[in-house]
Amino acid sequence: MERPIVGITMGDAAGVGPEVVVRALADPEAHRISRPVVIGDAARLREAAEIVGERVTVNAVDGPEDALFRHGTIDVVDLACIPDDLPFGRLSAVAGEGAYRFIERAVELATARRIDAICTAPLNKEALHAAGHRFPGHTELLAELTGTEEVSMMLSAPELKVIHVTTHIGLVDAVRRIDPGLVERTVRRGHATLVGSGVAEPRIAVCGINPHAGENGLFGQGEEEEKVVPAIERLRADGIDARGPLPADTVFFRAVRGDFDLVVAMYHDQGHGPVKVLGLEAGVNITVGLPVIRTSVDHGTAFDIAGTGTAGHESMLEALRQAVDLAPAREGQGGQ
Repeated sequence: MERPIVGITMGDAAGVGPEVVVRALADPEAHRISRPVVIGDAARLREAAEIVGERVTVNAVDGPEDALFRHGTIDVVDLACIPDDLPFGRLSAVAGEGAYRFIERAVELATARRIDAICTAPLNKEALHAAGHRFPGHTELLAELTGTEEVSMMLSAPELKVIHVTTHIGLVDAVRRIDPGLVERTVRRGHATLVGSGVAEPRIAVCGINPHAGENGLFGQGEEEEKVVPAIERLRADGIDARGPLPADTVFFRAVRGDFDLVVAMYHDQGHGPVKVLGLEAGVNITVGLPVIRTSVDHGTAFDIAGTGTAGHESMLEALRQAVDLAPAREGQGGQ
């Protein structure tokens, strides 16, 4: 089997994306496990290479078919849309538009099966909005571009995997949106992803909504019984090992200890906080439910250090590893 072709989007050009992409692709492991091609801006990557001190050749190509796929060379589908004088570390509608176009082209390539997976560097939501693209983030943007009605965000760290029932909405709105159908579909997407990655019988912990999962009606308005329990009953009837609703203040510790393969969080901060405590450099964001594979770093554009050459590339390299693990096998004569 040939190594999968992974399209890496450059992210917001004013953030740390160009730097972490260059550093990750300068690592010999990137080419050992995959055939990476960046979708971005060649001139910006050359500038980033100088900033981080990596001696690499940036090779502009029209498509993945023209890429060299060799260590020391960064192949890039060059959209040439970033001005040479764009400053690092500043909010920019131009950078927001560029980030959108990189994702758009990556989806086109993945849909046409010219790449096997997408791995994304961070974009900036404000910059995206300033460019006229009103999406809360990558997850919703990718769903729109692929025509997918519903997706889930999964965060993956070496000791913990978390999938979210709701993500980028306010807490009050999240509680309103949660219902048994959404909980059930989220668990099923997570279950299918783990089975596909080799976990034959995933053990899935489902968080409650209220403190102590409502503690038998002591907290809240009966949300657990109304919104979560019916979903768990249906899932268990189908043979899925879903347990809960469980108190969120202890379930993540239990998962890290090894009791569960996946935790289902009800809202953004319930799930993001525990993963990020384990370290931003280890976390990877996976969009579950798309017709294409997509992984991402689990950090933002870091405008405060962008352009300084100090951003670490560990999360980008881990996102590439997980894209490779999830990508479909590609028939061929082996790696180049």
